[in-house]
Amino acid sequence: MKELLITITFSVASLASTLGQQRTLPIDTVITTRHNTTINGVKVPYTARTGTQPVWDDEGMPIATLFYTYYQRSDVSNNAERPLVISFNGGPGSASVWMHIAYTGPKILNIDDEGYPVQPYGIRDNPYSILDVADIVFVNPVNTGYSRMIKDKEGQLPDKKQFFGINEDIKYLAGWISTFVSRNNRWRSPKYIIGESYGGTRVAGLALELQESQWMYLNGVILVSPADYLIFDSDVPISSGLSLPYFTAAAWYHKALPAALQQKDLLEILPESEQYTLDVVIPALTRGGFLPQDEKEKVAGRMAYYSGISKESILKLNLDVPTSFFWTELLREKTGQTIGRLDSRYLGLNKTEAGISPDYSAELTSWLHSFTPAINYYTREHLQFKTDTKYNMFGPVRPWNRENNTTREDLRKAMAENPYLKVMFQSGYYDGATTYFHAKYTMWQIDPSGKMKDRLSFKGYRSGHMMYLRNEDLQSANDDLREFIRVSLSNGKPAKY
Repeated sequence: MKELLITITFSVASLASTLGQQRTLPIDTVITTRHNTTINGVKVPYTARTGTQPVWDDEGMPIATLFYTYYQRSDVSNNAERPLVISFNGGPGSASVWMHIAYTGPKILNIDDEGYPVQPYGIRDNPYSILDVADIVFVNPVNTGYSRMIKDKEGQLPDKKQFFGINEDIKYLAGWISTFVSRNNRWRSPKYIIGESYGGTRVAGLALELQESQWMYLNGVILVSPADYLIFDSDVPISSGLSLPYFTAAAWYHKALPAALQQKDLLEILPESEQYTLDVVIPALTRGGFLPQDEKEKVAGRMAYYSGISKESILKLNLDVPTSFFWTELLREKTGQTIGRLDSRYLGLNKTEAGISPDYSAELTSWLHSFTPAINYYTREHLQFKTDTKYNMFGPVRPWNRENNTTREDLRKAMAENPYLKVMFQSGYYDGATTYFHAKYTMWQIDPSGKMKDRLSFKGYRSGHMMYLRNEDLQSANDDLREFIRVSLSNGKPAKY
């Protein structure tokens, strides 16, 4: 593995062509830069190693190369007790850019305190980064960021099916992590994996795959706004019924609830909505068309009370309110604006006010505004990794194989096999895609026995899918990560029951 200091040497992976030449990316290279930052008032020197590391096939040939950035505190002489956090985003098909330059890394976006883009685009120091207590590597799966498949000697790309699926993704990433840990002498370190959105599915499965295929045991798994496909693929009582508490949160934020609820704090009213969902809404949806009409009317009225949309609309939908309808309906008569999917604090404008879903994702367009120029600038000018290859914020990974999804059970089994392993969920209350109550439900379902529930925890924040874009939550969410790392370290205690 080559280590370069500023310049980059390209190798043989042909990826695209332009102007009669081949645009290439090195298969296996590292550029090292040195930096200083201040975190919670303390100066922290660190190195950033940015580069590519291959994915190998069974014959030891490179079939892909993954782009990564590895931050390591440089005033620590012994890394045996220094935690390593391995970070993924989701999609599937998303680069590991979001948490990299907005949450845990040493740099964050130039945005306002609520997360909205401001110009000039760019980055600034992150005063709350967890780099003071842990080293971090941000990994981009195949076709995201600068990660790409590699052609063989005959110029043929490998079969993409070995990368693009729940189990396929987990398998090759576990092997890549093992190589990275070996190359960087981190086998003795306490290790953590963190995944956002689809990354929650990814790290849940990786916890067991790392144990059983790579013999690598973790101290912690963090699921940030996790996407649990077992919920999305379930019947209406679960897939739809769990949405009401999110409706309550979003309606409260936009001051669309009845006065009796609106005058209370958000955290006062959410337990009411959660309890009603569990005790009434899900059982009512379970009965479907056989629910007596008077009960249906009563439930619809109470759902309207907790959601800010009309009883009549809820009845027309047979109590099954699609989130896309809610994003369009909540402010239809108030301002005519739509609300964001991933963060319902954001507002959008439809062509007409008569639609049943937003024309576009108001929050995602806002985020791409600031993230795209920032990561391209930061990678080239600060990390000194320069290439003409396109940085894929979202890369081509479809179709994605979702068959045989056992990741929830995999995480339970990993916990059962490893007494050290603890799990934390982090969710924003205004996330309408992977809602905070979905995350709670997933957490409850991981261990039906309840014997490991003291090793599972949940943290909620007054923002959306990427809660850390709001400055107040950036600080509290990173502090929660620090505390999670602290309590999950072994401190000499043996791994036994």
